[in-house]
Amino acid sequence: MELSISFQIGKNVYSLTPSVINSVIAVFALVIFIFFCYSKIKKTDYKARPSGLVNVLEILVTSIDSLIEQTMGKNREGFAPYILSLMMFLLTANLMGLFGFKPPTSDLNVTLTLALITFVLIHYNKIKVNGLKDSIKGYFEPIFILFPINIIGDIALPISLSFRLFGNIVSGSLIMALVYAALGFVSNLLTPIVAPWFHIYFDVFSGVLQTFIFAMITMIYIAMGMGQEEN
Repeated sequence: MELSISFQIGKNVYSLTPSVINSVIAVFALVIFIFFCYSKIKKTDYKARPSGLVNVLEILVTSIDSLIEQTMGKNREGFAPYILSLMMFLLTANLMGLFGFKPPTSDLNVTLTLALITFVLIHYNKIKVNGLKDSIKGYFEPIFILFPINIIGDIALPISLSFRLFGNIVSGSLIMALVYAALGFVSNLLTPIVAPWFHIYFDVFSGVLQTFIFAMITMIYIAMGMGQEEN
């Protein structure tokens, strides 16, 4: 489903692309889900053993904290809210194809924006922890002639990160379109039998995998930029 909205301000006409609209839908759905979770948690007795959705949420939060500790080191739990929010958005966006929507992550503008956020976080925390002088000095290590290569490596990160996510989601969408075309050519009766299996791999498995990879790369590079923790 590709929704597009156009509106005019003065003499200029502006359009909201399907990627923008579907991104808003994904965020709106997550906000509703979060408020629903909040209401469940608020009604839960903290002395009682959690069950149902509250138990799932507790496992999820504990797992994210554990993943961050293993990937980034101890005492860096402050990144948990962002990493969890990033993973929730990516997972929702990647799986929107199952509901007939165009996945926002099949638009390079969306994936590049997310990659640039990661890029900014890497360098912000790098400067925050190591200082501006040491951060700049790092570009000339181990020898000064590697400065251009280090700069290129920095620039390549958001590009490769965005294209990796974009390429995998787009390729999955294209393959699914070809599968439906092929099934329609052979027999429409085969579509409800064969198509779900392709959706499991190209939408569900690939969507979950790309969410995990994007989050892992984000955590690894932020941790590398900040350097080893002090004991």
